[in-house]
Amino acid sequence: MGIASRRYNWTVVDGISLWWAPLLNERKGVCMNRGLKVAIVLAGGVAASMLMGCEKHEAQATAVPVPAMKPAPPTPIDTKKAEVGGPTWDPEWDKIVELALPPAMLSGQVPHDVRRFCPAFYGMAEDDKRAFWAYFFQALAGAEAGLEPTVQAKHAQPEMLVKDEVTGRPGRTSGLLQLTYEDQKRYGCDFDWEHDKRLKVGDPDRTILQPKNNLECGVKILDKQIIEKHKALLSGSGYWSTLRPGTVSYQVFAKQMTNVPAACRKESGRKLASR
Repeated sequence: MGIASRRYNWTVVDGISLWWAPLLNERKGVCMNRGLKVAIVLAGGVAASMLMGCEKHEAQATAVPVPAMKPAPPTPIDTKKAEVGGPTWDPEWDKIVELALPPAMLSGQVPHDVRRFCPAFYGMAEDDKRAFWAYFFQALAGAEAGLEPTVQAKHAQPEMLVKDEVTGRPGRTSGLLQLTYEDQKRYGCDFDWEHDKRLKVGDPDRTILQPKNNLECGVKILDKQIIEKHKALLSGSGYWSTLRPGTVSYQVFAKQMTNVPAACRKESGRKLASR
């Protein structure tokens, strides 16, 4: 384990970078060894130890603010599986999606066809926008994998028979959003084929099958499509066939988009399009 762990904190004193380990009694909130803190000063290649007294104001690690979030409502497939038994959407996955969203996906840069499912998107509060995207990815996972994290599929379509640049195998997709290992190279996803190829097919320890890795990758892919490349949310050249209008798989996805967060609906009560 390197220096940057949860027990050590970086700080700067008089322009010198150093790390220190505060020896605190977590229960009482006071110094255990009142006369001692150990610090290693990194300056000019010289390391020296420093003794520091227990001061009134302890240095604190900067906390990363957590954005306001809301849970997404269940999709029809999630409700059905809860009734009959089967894998359902884990509410923790909402948080994974919502925390992964870049600012641009909460802004006016989102293409206008988002209003097909969320008419009020541009005027909503940020936490409502996050909830919409969490619902969107729940619907996508429902259409792609039936909400089952360990699903792996082989495809016979010509466009899917191109060899994966990482595995060398054609026509295979994996996980909640049915992704590929070459997405690690294309989008910077946290997949490790060298690790995964030693595990059995469907092993939940495979990095590509872990919901966090899979969903975060999905957010990166969609961000690249609709923000960086300025494509529509529903595009004939999009990554997922389920987001290509006019296809059978799109109809499956659209049926899952009928219970979007209430904030998405305009007061006029206009029916959401599912075509």
